[in-house]
Amino acid sequence: MGTFKIEGGHSLSGEITPQGAKNEALQILCAVLLTSEKVTIHNIPDIVDVNKLISLLEDLGVKIQKKGKGSYTFKADDINLDYLQSDQFKQDGRGLRGSIMLVDPLLARFGKGYIPKPGGDKIGRRRLDTHFEGFIKLGAKFRYNREEYFYGVEAKELKGTYMLLDEASVTGTANILMAAVLAKGQTTIYNAACEPYLQQLCKMLNRMGAKIYGVGSNLLVIDGVESLGGTEHTMLPDMIEIGSWIGLGRYDQK
Repeated sequence: MGTFKIEGGHSLSGEITPQGAKNEALQILCAVLLTSEKVTIHNIPDIVDVNKLISLLEDLGVKIQKKGKGSYTFKADDINLDYLQSDQFKQDGRGLRGSIMLVDPLLARFGKGYIPKPGGDKIGRRRLDTHFEGFIKLGAKFRYNREEYFYGVEAKELKGTYMLLDEASVTGTANILMAAVLAKGQTTIYNAACEPYLQQLCKMLNRMGAKIYGVGSNLLVIDGVESLGGTEHTMLPDMIEIGSWIGLGRYDQK
């Protein structure tokens, strides 16, 4: 077992550049599936979960080019939907909690989405009810294979509706939002999450041609559109990382 030895009493100094926020990255990367046009994203953090998701997108058929540190272009114009039911996807998707957000972009654009029961970090109660209840209210059919722990949602057409979320889930709101932007008619989401990362997703989708109103509030109204276009997006720095460094600086001053 490794050992860390820390010698205290030394002043800290210097500058750091925080990486992009993981929680925003997982949403934004999944959103590239909503269009066949090129999407450029900057400040993508170089961390395991994000890199796993980028690999999943590539296996799905998304054309990915690295333009520089933290900058990539994505073009989802030739998606391999058969991969979604492959053994490889069932294995790879299970190791990433954020893979749940692949479902709605695929459902919205192609009429079906599948995902193995996600794994990832275990932090408190992190159920998926909000996601699936949202899919069903938009008109999708839900099924679950207990033997393989495999979820599926399918719909010939998604239709806008009113819904009250039982919890203000960030990933739940993001997932429902990504389906609603291409649904027919208007969707109203009460008790929506309003964190900065979700606001970033809304702003990106609006630049792509979505019609989302109430950004930053707990009431989102989405007028569905026929299709979305490409865009360029820069992710926020990770607030947890920034807070950690601020905490070190404050401690050093005492």
